[in-house]
Amino acid sequence: MTSSPIPAPAAPRTAFGVDIGGTGIKGCVVNLEDGTLIGERVRFDTPQPATPEAVSETVGKVVSAFDYSGVFGVTFPGVVNHGVVHTAANVDPSWIGTNLVESVGSHVPGPVTALNDADAAGLAEVRYGAGRGQSGVVIVVTFGTGIGIAILNDGKLVPNAELGHIEIGGHDAESRAAASAKERDGLSWTEWSARADRYLHTLENLLWPDLFIVGGGISKKPEKWVPHLTTRTPVVVAAMKNNSGIVGAALAAAESI
Repeated sequence: MTSSPIPAPAAPRTAFGVDIGGTGIKGCVVNLEDGTLIGERVRFDTPQPATPEAVSETVGKVVSAFDYSGVFGVTFPGVVNHGVVHTAANVDPSWIGTNLVESVGSHVPGPVTALNDADAAGLAEVRYGAGRGQSGVVIVVTFGTGIGIAILNDGKLVPNAELGHIEIGGHDAESRAAASAKERDGLSWTEWSARADRYLHTLENLLWPDLFIVGGGISKKPEKWVPHLTTRTPVVVAAMKNNSGIVGAALAAAESI
């Protein structure tokens, strides 16, 4: 009696994610079953000046390090609406009005989906990270040079929420509560966490979320500030770390988000 051969396991569903930042551009193939990277991510410094052509060429260099063709997701540090860039605080202003999908698309071997970087991080956290399985409204807040916001309702993204710029006490919120403000103003952890707490209280009074996920570089030391937060909304620390943009971009491309 001959036995049937054991079928090989199916290859995981994949997509390619690229995270464009003000200082670096990084990317990798993503396993969409669990949100892990396949292989080592590749990073290049963001060219200066960070013009559309220079950045798009660098994205092409990142992608060319992999033997991959398929769908590509690309994040951008600004508002991206229907593929077109509308704000560009940390890259060259010539990006404003540029079609990111078309600019990057000429340098990669597949269709491109473009979205805001904080939105990509939010998608990754809700699908694979700290917000997995959470229903209702989840707000992902990244405290970095500025404040990035992603709002998701039952896993569905509300894109381009620029709520880091709401006015609190006569100030643009991120000018007071971004992680960069801690260093600029010489604040202790307790002093800075009071600012972050006031910001989160303002958000929850406007939107009544079910969960806050806090990330950004300052989340590497959550024990220094998260215990000082007093919001009624539960707060958890982001789980996807520096790969969230790559993973969220790949997810957006695969599911046409």
